[in-house]
Amino acid sequence: MFMGEYNHTVDAKGRLIVPSKFREQLGDEFVITKGLDGCLFAYENTEWKALEEKLHALPLTNANARKFSRFFLAGATACEVDKQGRILLPLILREFAGIEKDAVLVGVGSRIEIWSKERWLEANSYDDMEEIAQNMEGLGI
Repeated sequence: MFMGEYNHTVDAKGRLIVPSKFREQLGDEFVITKGLDGCLFAYENTEWKALEEKLHALPLTNANARKFSRFFLAGATACEVDKQGRILLPLILREFAGIEKDAVLVGVGSRIEIWSKERWLEANSYDDMEEIAQNMEGLGI
């Protein structure tokens, strides 16, 4: 399970250091794709294959299912960790997530989210956590 929050910078070539605690679980190669809320999602290969299977099982006749699958699969890329613990974030994914220099890597269970620092700070204020917590009861939490 991935957890924790780490701040790193993207260098001029688009390389990002992956925290060692995440690298231990991700291995030398893993998948990054467009995520929800304007961030990127990173998956260990077993988790990615499970997601692929779920997307493959969606009905081809459903327009939303096609769009949802396209969103995750078209932007997906395999990333390899170099000897310095860095990955190359493709330009198209950096642009999607608005990542120019400062990035925040966040472990959220089965995946890692990669945010631009600006979007992370904007999207993750927790002023409404009491209300959200009350609504989680309906989801079994």
